[in-house]
Amino acid sequence: MRALVISTVIGALALSGCQSMNTGASGTGGIRDYDKTAIGAGLGALAGYGLSRAGANSSAQNNRAAAIGAIIGAAGGLYLDKKEQKLRQQMAGTGVEVNRNPDGSVGLVMPGNITFDTNSYNIKPNFYSTLNKVSQTLTEDNKSAILVTGYTDNTGNDSINIPLSKNRANAVAQYLINQGVPSSRVNSEGHGASNPIASNSTASGREQNRRVEISIYEAK
Repeated sequence: MRALVISTVIGALALSGCQSMNTGASGTGGIRDYDKTAIGAGLGALAGYGLSRAGANSSAQNNRAAAIGAIIGAAGGLYLDKKEQKLRQQMAGTGVEVNRNPDGSVGLVMPGNITFDTNSYNIKPNFYSTLNKVSQTLTEDNKSAILVTGYTDNTGNDSINIPLSKNRANAVAQYLINQGVPSSRVNSEGHGASNPIASNSTASGREQNRRVEISIYEAK
């Protein structure tokens, strides 16, 4: 899917609503959560251009808008095209899917079978080399804004799944930061069993739903 062209230049989103700092799996800070109300105005302008993959999910919309943290315009298309091309080459054979999200961002879908053991948020050592390749591409120019999102299957309940998905997203985000991606450009969130991409009625479907996604934007 080609990137959406956003013809109207949108002013920088307000980041003054920063409330707290999440702690990554290593115990180091640097992953920001933003006050949803602080970005409401910017979100309203962006929504018409399909900013959020989550559709009516306002929480996902708000967090995705906060992750951009800057102006997004038509000039972002060529930049993201190049990132997508390079990441497709790097991710070939790794099990990571590279696509274009409806909002124009480059998306990496990392299924649970290659990222984490069941009920764990410790990254599998075999996955380090893949994340190193992603980090290499993201640190080439440090112009990317990154949102890391964790998901689970529907086994268990929200009291287990949401914290697990957040911890997994934090672990990946912190790994990218440790590899040199600026912490000011990395955000993370977890949505538990919401937004499944496959049926939870089969083992293979649940495996696909247990995933971490990285969305890459151009930030100015």
